[in-house]
Amino acid sequence: MHSKGIPVITAEQTAEILLHVDVKEAMRRVFTSLARGQAVQPAQKVVLLPNCRGDFINYFGVDMSRQMLGAKISPYLVTEHKPVITAWTLLMSASDGMPLMLCDASLLTIERTAATTALAVELLARESAQILTVIGTGPIARAHIRHALTLRNWKEIRIWSRSGSQSAESIQRECGLTEGMLKICHSAEDAAKDTDVLMLCTSSATPVIDVKRLIRPCLITSISTNAPGAHEVSPRALQEMDVYCDYRQTTPSHAGEMVIAARETGWSTGDIRGDLPELVTGSAISPSYKRHAFFRSLGLGLEDVAIADSVLSYLKEQDK
Repeated sequence: MHSKGIPVITAEQTAEILLHVDVKEAMRRVFTSLARGQAVQPAQKVVLLPNCRGDFINYFGVDMSRQMLGAKISPYLVTEHKPVITAWTLLMSASDGMPLMLCDASLLTIERTAATTALAVELLARESAQILTVIGTGPIARAHIRHALTLRNWKEIRIWSRSGSQSAESIQRECGLTEGMLKICHSAEDAAKDTDVLMLCTSSATPVIDVKRLIRPCLITSISTNAPGAHEVSPRALQEMDVYCDYRQTTPSHAGEMVIAARETGWSTGDIRGDLPELVTGSAISPSYKRHAFFRSLGLGLEDVAIADSVLSYLKEQDK
């Protein structure tokens, strides 16, 4: 933190602070505010840089229940070598308009993404769910495992990744899994065929699983990526599933499989059975599990505001 002015929080500092923050409950709180009309979630805004040199995505959010507004700005900068990708969140007071905190949002984005999925799993998965499958082994996938670990009485957690770069031992240790709980699978189909919850945690812009090859109905969650039209399941599969999302006002116009399905199939945004504001307040229709349930998370500015607010609250407590 800077000695003068507002706190500027680095990625290293957020890693320590997050050990003391209940991110899933922060997500529950902000979606409850959204349901009650105390929060505003504008659509994200992508700004292209001149001469194809990259872009930056702007995520906005206002939570009047916390007297807080904020924006996360995430640049993608083209260079001669690897692209530069960063993300920073600015929090401001909705009472006096003054800045409250600037923090590196790279790690916060991973945690709020996983916690949002975990909240959906808590609210949508069968109570009797015992098998959890995760496609992907990167930082976001591992965060998903950590956040989902206590949601059900899992007897087995299966993982598969195209890269296969993570060892079972490292994942087991990082995610706090008990001996014998983790199973490394040889294919996505083998990992997912009879699972209860299937979490797709990749940056793939094309389907990573064939829903028709799953042998019984399950909950499928997807985060995908911001690439235009990106989707981790086939758009045509939406017609055969009970579909949910994080926020029905913004997600369908950006989530690749929803955009394509609305354009090319008989599926429409009116077929969405519920979003997180409705789920946390109990007003959404529950999955029938006569067919698959599908939850699509796009990532919202309100999620960034909520987790940054939790970081700021922790810092204030420490100052006391």
